[in-house]
Amino acid sequence: MAWPKWMIFAVGAILGGYMAFDGTRALVRGDYLTPREGRYAGQLGPWAAGIRRAGLEPRSKPVKTGFVVYGLCWLTLAAAYAAGQAWSWWPLVILSVLSLWYLPLGTGLALLELVLLFWTRARA
Repeated sequence: MAWPKWMIFAVGAILGGYMAFDGTRALVRGDYLTPREGRYAGQLGPWAAGIRRAGLEPRSKPVKTGFVVYGLCWLTLAAAYAAGQAWSWWPLVILSVLSLWYLPLGTGLALLELVLLFWTRARA
């Protein structure tokens, strides 16, 4: 597999794996991973403000479940792309755009994924 395909898979697996892990952890243990000490101890990232503006509580069971489902979608689509499934390109683009809200790290990874997806499409 060419390195761009590996990179697209890796970025998708990192995003999806973390979301699925953090959502599952939040469902099981009651909360997401947050800093333990310092200025931001116990606080969620900037993404939580967007969730609140949408009328949802970030620590609610539906949002935690949404994180798990969203992460599993990422993992499934990244694996499909790595396996050469051409249909997975557009869903990955859509998922990347929809992940731009996940500040700060998710936004950077989603942008990287978009660049890689469009770059590989332009080269093909």
